[in-house]
Amino acid sequence: MTDTTIDRAPLAYVPLQSAARKNGEIIPMSLRSVHFVLPGGVDDPATPSGGNAYDRRVSLDLPGFGWQVHQHAVDGGWPRPGATARTELARTLSQLPDGSVVLLDGIVACGVPEIVVPEASRLRLAVLVHLPLGDETGLAPDVAADLDARERTVLRAVPAVIATSDWAVRRLVSHHGLAPDRVHVAAPGADIAPLASGTDGVSRLLCVAAVTPRKGQHRLVEALAAAADLPWSCVCVGGLGQDPEYVAHLRTLIRQHGLEDRLHLAGPQAGAELDASYAAADLMVLTSYAETYGMAVTEALARGIPVLATDVGGLPEAVGRAPDGGVPGILVPPEDPAALAAELRGWFGEADVRRRLKAAARGRRAALGGWAATARSLAGVLGRLPSEPRRAA
Repeated sequence: MTDTTIDRAPLAYVPLQSAARKNGEIIPMSLRSVHFVLPGGVDDPATPSGGNAYDRRVSLDLPGFGWQVHQHAVDGGWPRPGATARTELARTLSQLPDGSVVLLDGIVACGVPEIVVPEASRLRLAVLVHLPLGDETGLAPDVAADLDARERTVLRAVPAVIATSDWAVRRLVSHHGLAPDRVHVAAPGADIAPLASGTDGVSRLLCVAAVTPRKGQHRLVEALAAAADLPWSCVCVGGLGQDPEYVAHLRTLIRQHGLEDRLHLAGPQAGAELDASYAAADLMVLTSYAETYGMAVTEALARGIPVLATDVGGLPEAVGRAPDGGVPGILVPPEDPAALAAELRGWFGEADVRRRLKAAARGRRAALGGWAATARSLAGVLGRLPSEPRRAA
């Protein structure tokens, strides 16, 4: 476990209630404390994920809204940890003072109700759900059902649940029978980046997603094989270590379709390397089975890159609309590579389609919300937690 205190507060984000002025300068007042329980590896560049990126960013931005963040990263095979991880999580929570405000990443909290629920009687708990556990693709039915039941027990026991899209809020409320006033949204922000120059304006495709069954890259391969006569090239950026069997299957599929020279599994990227991949992209593609939001989509739109994605979960929210009503992307039915291939043909063959999508992507770019809004939403939820811990029913 690591325990790192983050006390950097961007003064531009300091709201009036947590700051005072002295001789014309903004002076932050004392911050309240929140203990943020995270999965181990949250900072590991070899295993990037939207959830990890979200957790890191809000940890940096919450101090600007009155909350000092104490990180507790617990190693383990979450959400189904071994004995060592379970013991470490239990120890971490037990050592926090009574009445502490605790924000738990759902992948850590939701699979172990026997550890988390008893602590709800003395700690002020909020759970941040990046993806409902049962929505992960590829789980055996009995495993999915067990994780689903465990998550329901945890979420019903805590006073606040935070989701990353309006769709996810509705999903959690209806699926787990939660009181709507206890489930809140804090959508991911986006940092506006330089407009992508692209390659030739049409042919370079980019997919940014961990290579796992839920991200559905095999459907992308099938769609690209059906459109092999078009002059596309595709780079898939994302971790290759989460499901080696799926990665091996994907490589076999690429080889069977003769696409080795055109479709590249680049592995995880970050920083300047990832920026370069976005800068060279003409079209973002994402073929997920389930997404609560889709941060890779807004990262593309933050660079003015149009999107072609599956119509699942919170992806329509992430794609959104430009202020003039223009839609900066195309959504296709899930599990339909033929529809994806047909939209690719339209992208390549119709200059008007490309112009419309690019104009809408630039409009959406200018209207994207920043991470300060995410941190403000989270801070509001934390600030409204009951002063007395929730008593489990």
